[in-house]
Amino acid sequence: MEAHYPFALPPLPCGYDALLPEIGERTLHFHHDKHFQTYIDNLNKLLETHPEVQDWPLERLVQEWPRLPEDIRQGVRNNAGGVYNHDLYFKTLAPGPASSPMGPLADAAARDFGDLEGLKAAMKNAALGQFGSGWAWLVSDSEGRLSVVKTPNQDVPLPLGPLLLCDVWEHAYYLDYQNRRPDYFEGWWRKVDWPGVSRSYDALLENRPRRAE
Repeated sequence: MEAHYPFALPPLPCGYDALLPEIGERTLHFHHDKHFQTYIDNLNKLLETHPEVQDWPLERLVQEWPRLPEDIRQGVRNNAGGVYNHDLYFKTLAPGPASSPMGPLADAAARDFGDLEGLKAAMKNAALGQFGSGWAWLVSDSEGRLSVVKTPNQDVPLPLGPLLLCDVWEHAYYLDYQNRRPDYFEGWWRKVDWPGVSRSYDALLENRPRRAE
């Protein structure tokens, strides 16, 4: 995405029919082209009259929103979070057969969750246990330790390093699954781009602070 205001909708990383049958074309059109776009439009409108924060990058907006002027504070919290979360959500989905974590991420998943099934169970518990709208996340701390967290609404888990997230707002799945959130989770899990998530984890490890010898 753009480094700062004005933000623009990034293209969907795959075709609208690429995630079938797990995620339908109508869902992607509404979710990406309508909902994601609305968060971007709302965020740009909020920042339009505040040039003093227009150079803030998205990560700063979602972390330092309490420092913003009071008239835009809550709006930026909600809409910058919506932009940040949806950008990562769509980037971590991919067509094709189900994949698995690779390299250091595979090792970390085995260390911190026992195996991939243990990681899946933790993510599913978070996704199903989030009351109302929100997200289930796979995150890493600065040392590369993995954990699963959930956030309500459009909140983010920063400063933990987000690697993967499941959107459990109803607009993410209702056209395909109605109220069957467990079925949606299973379909979403089959479309996770594990090679891409693994590369993100590699980059996080590479950029982590070095301890003094």
